[in-house]
Amino acid sequence: MEKTSGHKIKLGILVTISVALFIAGIYFIGNRQQLFNSTFRISGIFKDISGLQVGNNVRFSGINVGIIEDIQQITDTSVQVDMLIDEESRKFIKKNAKANIGSDGLMGSKILIITAGKEGAKPMVNNDFIETRQPINMDEIFLKLKMTGDNAASITGDLAAIMENIRSGKGTIGKLFMDTTFAENLDKTLINIKQGSSGFKKNMDAASHNVLLNGFMNKKEDKKEDKKEKKDTKEKEKK
Repeated sequence: MEKTSGHKIKLGILVTISVALFIAGIYFIGNRQQLFNSTFRISGIFKDISGLQVGNNVRFSGINVGIIEDIQQITDTSVQVDMLIDEESRKFIKKNAKANIGSDGLMGSKILIITAGKEGAKPMVNNDFIETRQPINMDEIFLKLKMTGDNAASITGDLAAIMENIRSGKGTIGKLFMDTTFAENLDKTLINIKQGSSGFKKNMDAASHNVLLNGFMNKKEDKKEDKKEKKDTKEKEKK
């Protein structure tokens, strides 16, 4: 008899715990699906929803304010997304607000993000349509990153080939760096240019001390003085 009573008590506790867990599960699921909250519905038209699904979260200012209720293909280029939004958030979501599709983390599930509009606009009403923005296409970004990586690899290969040619002494730059004969000839050329410049300077210094050249320069100076004196005399006569 005592064993039977003990089994009944354990069974009763197990049933009670199971019912409590079942009720808690229904509450949390219902709360997530906005079943027990007062809600209103708004919709948006997208060209591409990028994997958004029914039941995904709707966020406003980083807070979950609703869920995706329904997704319908309208035409071949447009998809209507219906959202159930918590009634308490209605006063913050204005008619000039915008919706775009994002991700919950880098590789997380898709979410719909509502950004606030300018102050002064009226709040949205039930069954209103919100302005949408086209989501970022991650496939295009990854394709561009791949192309950038391929180009970088190609450039790296070209640079490696150029450096190999330089090490082998091929081309003008390779000869300049690796060919000792070419380098010696270049050094001799530079030395000759330097010596020629030095000799030219010495010749000019010697010419400046030459008597005939000095006499020629003095005559030119005398002519300039005569012209200046004649000009001054004419100006005085005019006065």
